Amino acid sequence: MVRQLKYFEALHEAHRELLADDPNVLVAGLGVPGPTGIFGTTKGLQEEFGPERVIDTPSSENAMTGIALGAAIQGKRPILVHMRVDFALLSMEPVVNQAAKWHYMYGGVMRAPLTIRMIIGRGWGQGPQHSQSLQSWFAHVPGLKVVMPTRPYDAKGMLIAAVRDDAPVIFLEHRWLYNLEGPVPEGLYTSPLEGAEVLHQGSDVTIAATSHMTIEALRAADLLAAAGVSAEVIDLRCLTPIDGDTLAASLAKTGHLVVADTGQASYGVVAEVMAVAMKRAFPYLKAAPQSVALPHIPTPTTPALADLFYPDATDIAQAALDTLGSSAQLPKPAADRRWKDTPDPSFTGPY
Repeated sequence: MVRQLKYFEALHEAHRELLADDPNVLVAGLGVPGPTGIFGTTKGLQEEFGPERVIDTPSSENAMTGIALGAAIQGKRPILVHMRVDFALLSMEPVVNQAAKWHYMYGGVMRAPLTIRMIIGRGWGQGPQHSQSLQSWFAHVPGLKVVMPTRPYDAKGMLIAAVRDDAPVIFLEHRWLYNLEGPVPEGLYTSPLEGAEVLHQGSDVTIAATSHMTIEALRAADLLAAAGVSAEVIDLRCLTPIDGDTLAASLAKTGHLVVADTGQASYGVVAEVMAVAMKRAFPYLKAAPQSVALPHIPTPTTPALADLFYPDATDIAQAALDTLGSSAQLPKPAADRRWKDTPDPSFTGPY
């Protein structure tokens, strides 16, 4: 049976079904059994499955990552949760030097089936230390699988696939997606941990995006349609590797590319996607690709600076017009346009 679930509800259901299905699955993290349950994704699980399997951890990210890694190489399948990707930086050594390399150092005999959920996203002036998107940092490390599900269907299916995979998986969730609704089947199912998906068909320009920027890309497609431009939107979903086949097939139709990411443009995902496009689809390109991502400065906290820092659907649509060489005019934003660091009205929490 397929129901309409919110993104955070799909993640909660994935945790619950995994815990019920496999006694080796553990969930751990600061605040996991707390009253809000990591923005609703783990709420009530400790009451159902006990404190030995749903574990509240101390504020010691490096040590807890090491413990989770130790459990993984002993046959458990832990899900470690960081309420912010920023907090996970304290655990980079066991993630990069240990978990990512375990399979290779021991000739495939030992594995580290560790899933690490890291929450990205911004909101209400949280600034440099609580709103980063560091996916390109993790994707740079050989041995880590990095995924960024956008839809509730993939949120559940990819989390199940990540836990069942023998490789360490970095699972990045943008918190502005948590109230996004979509069809989600009951029961255990998996979404692939590689491959992009075309969410909107188009013929003039390809927009390849990650996470919440995929939602902005879909909104940009509507703006472009009003200007007479047909945009194809690709949800990249998985960063290791970038799906060059889907990208090349789209560019064979459109010949124009815009890449949108939640992280910094410099040395980031947009640069890697463009590199893949150049290698796989250079003969199809009719103009230089455009990127829409964050500038190479720390995140500001004030509304005035945040409006300059964060791109949105209008910026993506304008980048598409630029690569097309079009002088078409986009619809003017409403006079009461919201502060870019505030979610749109569809977002009602959790905060």
